[in-house]
Amino acid sequence: MKNAVVIMSGGIDSTVASYYLKGRLEYDTIKFLLFDYGQRALKEEEFCCRENARKLNAEFKKIELSWLGDISASVINQEKNFQETTEKDLEDEHKDITPWWVPCRNAVFLINALAYAESEFIKTNENQDVVIGLINEGRVHMKDTTEKFIRKVNDLAKESTDKGEFKILAPLIKMDKTEVIKLGQELKVPFGLTYSCYIGNRFQNNSLMHCGKCLSCMLRKKGFYWAGVEDSTFYKQ
Repeated sequence: MKNAVVIMSGGIDSTVASYYLKGRLEYDTIKFLLFDYGQRALKEEEFCCRENARKLNAEFKKIELSWLGDISASVINQEKNFQETTEKDLEDEHKDITPWWVPCRNAVFLINALAYAESEFIKTNENQDVVIGLINEGRVHMKDTTEKFIRKVNDLAKESTDKGEFKILAPLIKMDKTEVIKLGQELKVPFGLTYSCYIGNRFQNNSLMHCGKCLSCMLRKKGFYWAGVEDSTFYKQ
């Protein structure tokens, strides 16, 4: 059997990765892990994760990591003003991403997901691949979203587990946002049940609302535009 533990945020990338696992790579079981690290958009993320878990017949589990939010100075965790991201910013490879950086976030997520996968192996004697929806973010990227990072974490997995053989996979890592959205369209991913906004705007008129001005919202907007796919997202701005 092919089993996967998916680090699921409810965003486009992790959602498309999940549908790709099920529809193209034919994984038998999928488990979603949503990490609660005090992010402002937790409610929206959880809503999308649970809805897609039902559609994919995936198990859903929320993991509490409040301490990570407590130490983070990121706008993702703190109610504070931030500078609006512009199209020009997306072309600036030296753009300061500090306002959006949560300390060691992907590394923390992966080591927790790996621990969960090893625990499942000890209980069931079945290996679990750990999957994260990292993509090619282009010029404005974070150090923990690269192929080099995934290779390093796989090395760590070999040295930090006792039972089972585990692979850390990022199946979309060579794709940019445009390609991911096109793939999602082919896989019939319900984009209306994905949430990208770092800020969180709750629900308005029974629809998910994005701020439209944070880094993640801007990447979402441009991804749909360049993919030539209709963007039905509600943006506040």
